[in-house]
Amino acid sequence: MEDFDYIIIGAGSAGCVLANRLSSISSNKILLLEAGGKDSYPWIHIPVGYYKTMHNPITDWCFKTEPDETMNNRSINYPRGKTLGGSSSINGLLYIRGQEQDYDTWRQLGNVGWSWKDVLPYFLKSENQERGKNEFHGVGGPISVEDQRIKLDILDVFMNAAEEVGIPKLNDFNKGDNFGCGYFQVTEKKGLRCSASVGYLNPIKNRKNLKILTKAHVKNIIFNKKKAESVSYWLDNKLFEVKAKKEIILSAGSIGSPHILQASGVGDASKIKNLGIEIIHNSPGVGKNLQDHIMMRPVYKVKNIKTLNKKINSLFGKISIGMEYLFFRKGPMTMGASQLCGFAKSDISKDTPNLQFHIQPISTDKLGGADLHNFDAFTPTVANIRPTSRGEIYINSADTRNDPKIKMNYLSTPEDRKVTADGLKLIRKIVLETKTFSKYEPEEFRPGINIKDNEELVKAASDYAQTIFHPVGTCKMGNDENSVVSDRLIAHGLKNLRIVDASIMPNITSGNTNAPTMMIAEKASDMILEDSKS
Repeated sequence: MEDFDYIIIGAGSAGCVLANRLSSISSNKILLLEAGGKDSYPWIHIPVGYYKTMHNPITDWCFKTEPDETMNNRSINYPRGKTLGGSSSINGLLYIRGQEQDYDTWRQLGNVGWSWKDVLPYFLKSENQERGKNEFHGVGGPISVEDQRIKLDILDVFMNAAEEVGIPKLNDFNKGDNFGCGYFQVTEKKGLRCSASVGYLNPIKNRKNLKILTKAHVKNIIFNKKKAESVSYWLDNKLFEVKAKKEIILSAGSIGSPHILQASGVGDASKIKNLGIEIIHNSPGVGKNLQDHIMMRPVYKVKNIKTLNKKINSLFGKISIGMEYLFFRKGPMTMGASQLCGFAKSDISKDTPNLQFHIQPISTDKLGGADLHNFDAFTPTVANIRPTSRGEIYINSADTRNDPKIKMNYLSTPEDRKVTADGLKLIRKIVLETKTFSKYEPEEFRPGINIKDNEELVKAASDYAQTIFHPVGTCKMGNDENSVVSDRLIAHGLKNLRIVDASIMPNITSGNTNAPTMMIAEKASDMILEDSKS
């Protein structure tokens, strides 16, 4: 059995960071295990390639959620990255940190070292900001953050209309207060995706003290009493075991990490004991506290202004888009999942924004795989970024090669349904009631202006709602009975096991979660290296 100092399970947004930082100490011998393949699939590196990588079994685990009673019994596709870089290799490239209040709340819950002022240095450390260095931004870090390389009139119109209803223009959403509307920045470098693998792993993958194994699917973590000692994994249908002398670090994400823990005998004993798994530690919070952002996707037709629908639908339009990217690295092929961002309050009682807009200059009946509408329209999505609904991840088999159950419980609280309805009505106000938009004769194509009642509006919008791919919280940090890790991310009740990924968030951040996940891993790397000296 081969020995390593540290075994990192999962080469996603967190695992790539950890591999880079821990292997910087030459005396550390590191193994990085990734169940997916190498990130050599060409569409990974073209920004708009998420249309080709999501729902593609080459690069996506292609999970599906359990039918959701709170969302018209829908089961939705649930993409997660199946490649080096994890979901940072297939996501929408949007760089948002969240709000200052998010991290101060984590600290108020008793998590020492996780306030905004504590975590900001780690955001700076990871960043190579195109606009330059200042008190809120860093340069020289592994992750390239750039302005988008596309501008469209319809986006500026929405920004001006939002200003008309009191949402100011904003050019930087990452200083702690993100109230406003403006263009997203993206994790790109000169028109190519800058994933965690590209930024953190590629420059150091040949270090002699780092071994990277792809298509290595972890079976379980093996314990000696309460001490995590080794990892069992399949490679080419053969079972291998490797031992960690210092720590095993679980970075398989908010779906994978609780799944592996439960298969290893760590979780709610009442739920896993019937699967023939030996109970190592009863940790009832494993898999619970699942949070995500669900986006409502209304569609508005417009006249006298162009969107991208017709251009993308035409052969000549596709050719011109391709040529623009090939020769200039600009245009629609450099697009993030959304181009314009907005943060607003669902009502005046809110202290800070609790809604996020993702404005897309296209429209379709179904996200992913469906043709765009053959008329000019755009999609101003809106999401409740502080949901009170909670879901759960739980296994139904001792074999981790069988997908876990993903039960989201979206929109399961009255508060979430109210905020969702208020968000849809705020979009209506911006598009249908402003002078800015009036000259473009906007028409609500979906869900339909005839629907006024809050509950009916939420039900109608639920038929087209989609995840924004932000699962967090399933191995939460804290001190209560449902917490799984301490504020140093060490698993409660166990030894030599740390969890480092978005699953440790006690509450979801107010916005996109990729940048916060890399920040968590940057901070964890420092803690791991500090603890190794003590």
